[in-house]
Amino acid sequence: MTAATEKLLTPDNCVVAFIDHQPQMSFGVNSHDIQTIKNNTVGLAKACKLFNVPTVLTTVETESFSGYTWPELVDALEGQQTIERTSMNSWEDEGFAKAVKATGKKKLVLSGLWTEVCIAFPAICALDEGFDVHFVSDACGGTTKEAHDMAVQQMIQAGAKPRTWQQVILEFQRDWSRKATYNGIMDIVQQHSGGYGMGVDYAYTMVHKANQRGANPQTIKKAA
Repeated sequence: MTAATEKLLTPDNCVVAFIDHQPQMSFGVNSHDIQTIKNNTVGLAKACKLFNVPTVLTTVETESFSGYTWPELVDALEGQQTIERTSMNSWEDEGFAKAVKATGKKKLVLSGLWTEVCIAFPAICALDEGFDVHFVSDACGGTTKEAHDMAVQQMIQAGAKPRTWQQVILEFQRDWSRKATYNGIMDIVQQHSGGYGMGVDYAYTMVHKANQRGANPQTIKKAA
């Protein structure tokens, strides 16, 4: 690790928060295709588990309004305990802020619904408390495209840094010689990365002559 690479997200220097990925919040998203957001969010969560990145999962008014967290996300985080809130702004909830601070990480990565409320509010507050805040734009969604876009601009102007989910997971890996996580990251790419994942499938089967689907990636000698 150098002073330069420390500026990147690494499994050791950040905490990732998943905020309000719930049905009622999903119904209001009109900035993106909600299935795409779910795909990206679950892929991000799987990468967090693979790289042992600390995560915080939080919900708002689960039983009175918003419903339970997407089951695919719960599964990806292996049943991680959820911090239940009444506040729109997660940072105003003592349990959430305490959980983030307890990790000891100063880089905070945010994903969630809606961008203009549940992401922008804690991003601005965490920045004010000295955190290096990043947000995963394509694992977030707003009530309109304009609402999402304006929230993105507001956060950037305040000092937060935009990311995409695939950028984050590859930022964690960064070197294909890191074999401890190579197979796992390739599994996530195949399941969640669209054309990139299809390209990996092609390389495994057509270039490296592995068996179609279910092939043992251990037979692959170098990255696709």
